[in-house]
Amino acid sequence: MSDRIVILDFGSQFTQLIGRRIRDMHVYCELLPWNAPREEALDEHTRGIILSGGPQSIYADGAPFIQDYLLESGLPILGICYGMQALTHKLGGTVLQSTEHEYGLTELDVPAPNPLLHQGKQRVWMSHGDHVTELPAGFERLATSPNSPFAAMADVAHKRFGLQFHPEVHHTEYGGEILRHYVLDICGCQPNWTSSSIIEESVEAIRAQVGGGRVLSALSGGVDSAITTTLVQKAIGDRVTAVFINTGLMRQGEPEQIESVFRPILGKNLIMVDASERYFTKLAGVTDPEEKRKIIGESFIREFEMAVAGLEKHEFLAQGTIYPDVIESKGIGVSEAHRIKSHHNVGGLPEDMEFKLVEPLRLLFKDEVRAVGEELGLPHELVWRQPFPGPGLAVRVLGEVTRERVETARLANAIFSEELEKADLLHLRVDEHGALSGSSQAFAVLLPVRSVGVMGDQRTYSETIALRAITSIDFMTADWARLPQELLAKVSNRIVNEVPGVNRVVYDISSKPPATIEWE
Repeated sequence: MSDRIVILDFGSQFTQLIGRRIRDMHVYCELLPWNAPREEALDEHTRGIILSGGPQSIYADGAPFIQDYLLESGLPILGICYGMQALTHKLGGTVLQSTEHEYGLTELDVPAPNPLLHQGKQRVWMSHGDHVTELPAGFERLATSPNSPFAAMADVAHKRFGLQFHPEVHHTEYGGEILRHYVLDICGCQPNWTSSSIIEESVEAIRAQVGGGRVLSALSGGVDSAITTTLVQKAIGDRVTAVFINTGLMRQGEPEQIESVFRPILGKNLIMVDASERYFTKLAGVTDPEEKRKIIGESFIREFEMAVAGLEKHEFLAQGTIYPDVIESKGIGVSEAHRIKSHHNVGGLPEDMEFKLVEPLRLLFKDEVRAVGEELGLPHELVWRQPFPGPGLAVRVLGEVTRERVETARLANAIFSEELEKADLLHLRVDEHGALSGSSQAFAVLLPVRSVGVMGDQRTYSETIALRAITSIDFMTADWARLPQELLAKVSNRIVNEVPGVNRVVYDISSKPPATIEWE
């Protein structure tokens, strides 16, 4: 098992970025809520603890705090923003509730060499109100900023550090260097979290969980389920049966592509089911997105149960759940009230289902999943296929889901993808300076909005298609793709002329956050 860094989440919007930076060093890390129990946060592989930032004051009612076992563990600790304030407060220092907040870029002054920070003046990203005014016993000042007399601190003997700024954001100069010093030098982690090691550990974990049992694998047509199926087959061979349920909510040509790719691999252990009529019947009249997801999740399991009813018993169900699904659905570090949305893979399944879940990708970000797919030797076009939501086009058809409205969204989506492919913009590119271009995910959304138009000198009153294209490395944050206007004009023209019932096309320029990537 790889060395592990544990990130305790106090609610910062940047917590997932800390995890991404550490994973990029090929070191395994895991995000846990700030109040995680000892047995969950500490194990024989844990090499260090990071305390994330958070939106609250340590003096607020019910504010998160540092549990005693963290200090008793003797492990290195790095507190970031709120994490630094909580560490200071816990160890007897003083934190002042400031009337002046410090947000955005500011200048940090690091006057002397130290184990963590780059020496000299540098720009860092601040996002705090309270600040430390008196250090705990044993700590020394490492840096100052205009509004923070103690912008960084260290108890080198006990390997405890605090940063008032955020090293994980790209705006902070030397931020990556700071985290590398902490993870590799101070915590002594070995950078052996690689695609090959992930595969080895996943295969071992699947074998340990499944034993001599049989696994039903849910093939959806997406990257995650394809790689999940391949990992499970690698682990237990022909004791996996893959089932593809055609919900009628898939992309154009998807059922045919799935059969052509996986029939040679799985043979008779691939079962294709056309359940589209049953799905549309259950979704009739439903407009609430959470209700859609729950209906689809329920139907998903019931269809699988029927598909294998005549086969040898399958005790397990393999799903392509990935880490962003878990974070958004479970709301790590936040209350249920702040959960973003339930995901088909983790939030929409019935409680009485007969299967035990096998989720080998559950702790991986999307780019790590793709790297595993390439290591497994899957076709490039499958590994780099753009993400597709578990509920399919049901969450890209806003309002009621009917066969006709789904077909409208499917045709518009196909046109958009085709034109992006022609323009070599269907996949993400990262240049030598880290700038992103192309698209990580692009799709069409059918809106429950009708507007007046004119086609062939006749008045129309038809529906609207919204185009969505984003750039993202990890899918925890995303920016809207700056696609050429000429391309958008061509796509719009084709959709209006080739997709019945549509007379208007708009382009979504929202980032994540505050918006999510999918509309529902």
